Amino acid sequence: MAGLQVCSVLVTGANQGIGLGLVRHFLGMPNPPKWVFAACQDPKGQRAQELQNLASKHPNLVIIPLEVTDPASIKAAAARVGEHLGGSGLNLLINNAGIMKLNSLDNETLEDMTQVYTTNTIGPLLLGQAFLPLLKKAAQGSPSSALSCSKAAIINMSSSGGSIEEVYLWNYGQAVSYRCSK
Repeated sequence: MAGLQVCSVLVTGANQGIGLGLVRHFLGMPNPPKWVFAACQDPKGQRAQELQNLASKHPNLVIIPLEVTDPASIKAAAARVGEHLGGSGLNLLINNAGIMKLNSLDNETLEDMTQVYTTNTIGPLLLGQAFLPLLKKAAQGSPSSALSCSKAAIINMSSSGGSIEEVYLWNYGQAVSYRCSK
């Protein structure tokens, strides 16, 4: 990401792990984005304390409340991001939020499978649809004619836990629903 230059980025699941690492990376770039939107379920909660600390030091960081399984929350997040962007668009939507249940094939449940699919698979679809107008606006406003994520892109994150080749954790916890959703 060294040569990446974006004006705006939204990271879901930004209060911990990879999401928080991405937010830190964007803020620490030599030429950081004008706007870094960090989305998480409870922006004022204890689990978002690190984001709150970063926001107090970086005026370009905006913490956005977002529940990726709730269409009303997604719509509200898109509206809030749009307000901050004014007439410009969103360059990057990084769908990082996800959940995992450590169920094996013999104890996987319909409820857990549905919850994981809704969060990890349907959530990114709904987010892509809701933010598509802002992504298109960024792509149209780009001075470059070449295709690139510096224009506009949706990035859907996964992990080795979703790999069909790398099954190193199978004996620890099969996480069937996670593997299927990623």
